[in-house]
Amino acid sequence: MSPINKYILCLLSVLFFVGSMQAQNKKIDSLKKELKTYIKHDTVRVKILNHLAYYHYRNNPPQAITYAEQAGELADEIQSVKGKARSFYMKGIIYMEQADFKVAIENYEKATKLYNSINDIKSIAGCKNALGVLYNYKGNSTLALKYYKEALAIDEKLSVKRNIPNYLYNIGDIYSDNGEYEKALVNFKKALTIFTKNNNEYGILSCWNAMAIVYIEQGNYPLSLRYHNKSLDVAEKAKDSIGIFQSFSNIGNLYRKQELYDKALSFYNKALTIHQANYNTRNIVAIKNNIGSIYINKKEFTKSIVYFKESVNISRKIKNNQDLAISLINLGYAYIEIKENSKALVYFQEANEITKISQKKYDLIGSYLGIVNAYFNLNKYNLALVKAEKAVELANKYKLLKHQRDAYKFLANINYKLGNHEKAFISSQKFKIANDSLFNKKNIEKITQLEYEYKYKNELASAEKRELRLTKTVNTKSRSLERTQRNLLLGVIAFLITTLVLGSIIFFLKLRNEKSKTQNIVIEQKLLRSQMTPHFIFNSLSVLQGMILNKEEKTSVSYLSKFSKLLRITLENSRDKIVLLSQELIAIENYLALQNLENDSYEYTISVADVIDTSLFKIPPMLIQPFVENAIEHAFVDKKEDRNLKVHLDYSNKELICTIIDNGIGILAENEKKEKNKKSLSTTITSERLKILAKDFKMKGSLVIEDRQKYNAHGTIVTLSIPYIKADV
Repeated sequence: MSPINKYILCLLSVLFFVGSMQAQNKKIDSLKKELKTYIKHDTVRVKILNHLAYYHYRNNPPQAITYAEQAGELADEIQSVKGKARSFYMKGIIYMEQADFKVAIENYEKATKLYNSINDIKSIAGCKNALGVLYNYKGNSTLALKYYKEALAIDEKLSVKRNIPNYLYNIGDIYSDNGEYEKALVNFKKALTIFTKNNNEYGILSCWNAMAIVYIEQGNYPLSLRYHNKSLDVAEKAKDSIGIFQSFSNIGNLYRKQELYDKALSFYNKALTIHQANYNTRNIVAIKNNIGSIYINKKEFTKSIVYFKESVNISRKIKNNQDLAISLINLGYAYIEIKENSKALVYFQEANEITKISQKKYDLIGSYLGIVNAYFNLNKYNLALVKAEKAVELANKYKLLKHQRDAYKFLANINYKLGNHEKAFISSQKFKIANDSLFNKKNIEKITQLEYEYKYKNELASAEKRELRLTKTVNTKSRSLERTQRNLLLGVIAFLITTLVLGSIIFFLKLRNEKSKTQNIVIEQKLLRSQMTPHFIFNSLSVLQGMILNKEEKTSVSYLSKFSKLLRITLENSRDKIVLLSQELIAIENYLALQNLENDSYEYTISVADVIDTSLFKIPPMLIQPFVENAIEHAFVDKKEDRNLKVHLDYSNKELICTIIDNGIGILAENEKKEKNKKSLSTTITSERLKILAKDFKMKGSLVIEDRQKYNAHGTIVTLSIPYIKADV
């Protein structure tokens, strides 16, 4: 689980809440009345005070501390060991909620010692669970899991079933932090089942929040948002300020993950307006870090620095080094963006010293990369090299793909600056491998997200159909019971409603079908431009093999250079929606050169009108190349000599026109040789794609293929009107 999500979970993990959230305020009022009327100084009064501390710890920590202190003083007066231990336990929870971990641990240890003295094993399990939560907050998941399992073993041995769902929840939280999401969901769902059975709404809310965060990490955003909204609804009905704060924070995280920054900011700011949340400083730090990161993405660096500095100051005040390191790294990168590299270096170095101790691997490598970035910008390449090599070592050790990519990129640039060109080349190759792997990983995550959205929409459609069937059933029964004019009127109304619903469904289905067609065309086009024709690749490799066997060294080197360059350009272009016209023409030039390199089998020219600056025009990739390939493969099948191919681009009346002309057999003769009903896949897809692009670019996009026979010549002429974007000079 990412750091921004980890601290937004409810603190149900520590306490064992019973009853509904709506009853909490009534319970507090009842306890206060009982405290006033019960004047005896005995264990009953100690319990009342501890209960009041328990019900106040979320929304009013100072008042909770006061009640716990009073309970402890009275317990000392009447020599109640169990009451004193409980007061220590409550103070531990309150201080932990405020991120004062040192004081919290001291109170937990005092409580455990007293419970041991009276052999209260059940209460010792509660202390172990609380310590597990504390160490989980501090990032020590191994120690946290140890305490959770010890607590679970004690309660299972004592057959204390009430606390089992809390332990399941906490263990699920550990698995979630470690990225073992399926194991996490298994534990959360088990806990949710028990909480639901016991009508424990605090437990239900916490499980929903935790499951929603797991679904974010899995890319299932619709389901995640559903659970967060359910949690928010429960918290708002119960007027639970901290619950509302946590839900706002979680929904903000969800929108930030989807790069919907304005929506994310809206929910973060809503969370910060909740006064009671000011006591929960760790959550405040997390939100301010998130807001700062959003402003970096929005290029508003001055605003981001303000929020990161606030996070740093709060973390220093509460001595929370884990959040402090994250805040320092974020602040460092903000200063990098505004070219204040010396300031950035100071913050990265401080974060590095903290993470060396905590060994939080993600943040440790992040601090090294920040130092490298600052040194590189300050032209201190030798110092940058040492840190970059350390970052590479750690990134490879922990298999963190994003850090591997960034570290190798820095290493390549540093070695290039130092004149170590061989090392720079090796690092550059490793950077490309890591970058391609990261690209594939993101694509897989995006596909997974789309699958979840599709399933979610199907579930909604099924629910709508069930609702429609139920409505029809009710209407049918109503009509069978009533035989008056009122029945007729209801029948007419039902008919109109049914017609409207069915019309809406039909419209929705048609709209979805059109969207599906559009998406299929785009996907098919992406598939065409994500891979070159296997026949062409195999043929090129065979030609290269022949050249090498014939010891044509210069020719083979030239061929290999053009071939690799063409592959690289094709792969890069396949990722972008638009590319520079100059880059597209280079790809076509390389393709034609490769086809012609073996024996000069045909002549070709690529010309551009003087009015066109190819560096200013951007066009969709792989629109021209399929027709060039068709001309080479089909136009000259019966012609061995005088084979000419011309590609010309012109710009007139704000239209970018590309013509591909060959002097081959002509499109009519070519079609006669093909099987009936057999169409060119690339031509069909490109034609459909041009229609879609014309709508997207809001300009003309068309394809015309003619036989030159009508112009008293041989061959085919293809005319493309290409949608484009022109940069301002």
